[in-house]
Amino acid sequence: MSRIRTTAATAALLLALPLTVVAASPALAAPAATLTAASAPAPSDRIELPRPTGPFAVGQEVLHLVDQDRTDPWVPSSGPRQLMVSMYYPAHAGTGTPAPYMTPGAARALLDGKLPGNHIPTEAVTGARTWSETGARPFGGHYPLVVLSPGFTAPRTEITSLAEELTSHGYVVALVDHTYENTGTTFPDGRTLPCVVCDTFTDPAAWKALDASRATDVSFVIDQLTDRPHPAWRYARLIDRDRIGMAGHSAGGAAIVPALLTDDRIRAGADLDGTLDYRVPDSGIGGKPVLMISHGQKGGGEDDSWREDWPKLDGWKRWLIFDGANHGSFTDLPLFMEKLGIPQGPDTTMTARRGVDLTRQYVVAFFDQQLKGIDQPLLDGPSAADPEVRFHS
Repeated sequence: MSRIRTTAATAALLLALPLTVVAASPALAAPAATLTAASAPAPSDRIELPRPTGPFAVGQEVLHLVDQDRTDPWVPSSGPRQLMVSMYYPAHAGTGTPAPYMTPGAARALLDGKLPGNHIPTEAVTGARTWSETGARPFGGHYPLVVLSPGFTAPRTEITSLAEELTSHGYVVALVDHTYENTGTTFPDGRTLPCVVCDTFTDPAAWKALDASRATDVSFVIDQLTDRPHPAWRYARLIDRDRIGMAGHSAGGAAIVPALLTDDRIRAGADLDGTLDYRVPDSGIGGKPVLMISHGQKGGGEDDSWREDWPKLDGWKRWLIFDGANHGSFTDLPLFMEKLGIPQGPDTTMTARRGVDLTRQYVVAFFDQQLKGIDQPLLDGPSAADPEVRFHS
C-alpha cells in the first residue's frame, strides 16, 4: 500500500469551511463573507450531502479558539495558536437556519489555488446542501464527544457528512481545522489563511511532528470544551466528559496515535486511511480500542506502518478494507467530484455515496460500542450486506 497521508491534488480543491462564528478574538473585527440566496445554485444542480440516519436533528455552531499558552508551531510570528472548530450537537428540528457548507471566499481561494484557470463557479461548492442548522435549540441530554480531524491540505469540511451522522446518533462532535495545514482556514475577520506547510514535509520526522502537533490541538480543544466553570462553548453542558473519542482522515487519522498516548481523556480512536508516522510503541497504547479503515490497494498491498504496528495495538482493534474505494472515499470529496464530472481514477469502483455511507456506518458502530457500551455485531466479522468490506486478520 502506498503511503496514505494526503488527499490528491483534486481532493483538496473542492472543500472549504462553514462559518457561523459564536466566539471571536477582539482583534478579528471585520465582517466575514456570507452566502446569499442569490448566489446559490439551482436545486437541480445542487450538491446534497447524504441525509443523516439517526433520530436527532443536527445543530451547528463555530468556535474561534486561541491557545494563549502555545505559539503557532508553523508561523511563530502569528502569535498564539488559533483554531476554528465546528461544533455539532443533537438539536430540535426546525429551530435554526440552514448551515452553509463553506464561505465563498474560502471556496474561491481553494479552487484558484488547486485548479488555476479552471471554470468551476464558486457557487457549485458553496451551495452544497448540509443537514445542519445554525442556532438550533439543543436537545437536552448528556452525550459522548467525538473530535474529528481532517486530512493534510484538506479543510475540516471534508468530513461534514461524518460529523452530521455521528451527531444524529447522539454525539457532540468537534470538527477541527488545523491552521496553516490546509489550503485555507477562514477566520472571523474574513481572512483565509494559506497552507504554509503543504509543500515542506520531506522526511518521517516532519510528519511525526505534524501528528504530534495535531494531537496537541485536539487536547487543547477538549480542554476548552470541558473546562469548568467557564467552558469556551455555551452548550458544553451537553458533553459527557467521561466519554470522549477521536477520529480522523489521512493525517487526521494518523494523529490518533499520539492523541491516545498523551491524553487519558480520549478513550478510543478511529484512523481513516492515515499512514502512522507517529508509531505505536512496543508497550502499546494502554489497551485503548482502535478502528483502522483503509482503501483496497491495487495488487493487495498494505501500508508498512499499519502492518508493522498492528501487532502492537494492545486493546480491542479492527482493521477493515473498503475494496473499490480510494483515499478520498471516506470524505465528502467524491460527492463533489461526481457532480462536477471530475474522474476519481481507473481503480475506483465504489460510488461516492457508498463510500460515505460505509464510513458513517462503521465509525458510528465503533463509537457506539466503545463509548456507549452498545454491542455491535457489525464489527464482529464480514457481512453479506457489505461485500466491499474486508476484515484484516
